[in-house]
Amino acid sequence: MSMLTPPGMGGKYRITGDKYPRMRQPRRRGRLVLGLVASVAALGLIGWGTLQLIDVFTGGGKKAAAGTRTDCGTKASPSAGATAAALPKPAGITVNVFNATPRSGLAKETADELKKRGFKIGDVGNASKEFDKKVKGTGVLLGPASSLNTSLPVLATQLTTAERRTDAARKGTEIDLIIGTGFKALSPKAAADKALAGLTAPQPKGTSKKAC
Repeated sequence: MSMLTPPGMGGKYRITGDKYPRMRQPRRRGRLVLGLVASVAALGLIGWGTLQLIDVFTGGGKKAAAGTRTDCGTKASPSAGATAAALPKPAGITVNVFNATPRSGLAKETADELKKRGFKIGDVGNASKEFDKKVKGTGVLLGPASSLNTSLPVLATQLTTAERRTDAARKGTEIDLIIGTGFKALSPKAAADKALAGLTAPQPKGTSKKAC
């Protein structure tokens, strides 16, 4: 019996030989895994914090500036109503009617019709040599430079196919309607009224594209 055999035990419980069992400490896999997870989490937090600092000192400031610039770049565009308000009414426009065709009486007939539609009538007669029998289209609307975006568009609603011209040397505010060989009649009154209403009616305000 070996000295390590407890008293009273024998047989299959006897310990024989010269090798003895050794007591091993329990493996610490659980602690190792927890430690590894904690290390990864710590590294992740450090990396995230570093990126935040970099963003603040570099990219973040640029994004903030860009956002401010975008807001400031959006401006209200001038409404069409503001432009329409500057257009004169037919009663405030004096029209001279000249006939550049061989047909007699055409200037007076046209002038009378324009008067019925609310325009003031100035001179009526034959066109000057500069235009006599030289206007191939329906007509020419001729006025001073200041009439380009004011009275000319208003008169053009009565003869939409007429050519528009301005003379920088011309004084005053009167406009000439020079009737060409292609002229048959003014635009129908209903169509002219509709075009005039669309020209002078205020439109909803809009916003321009971002300039940033």
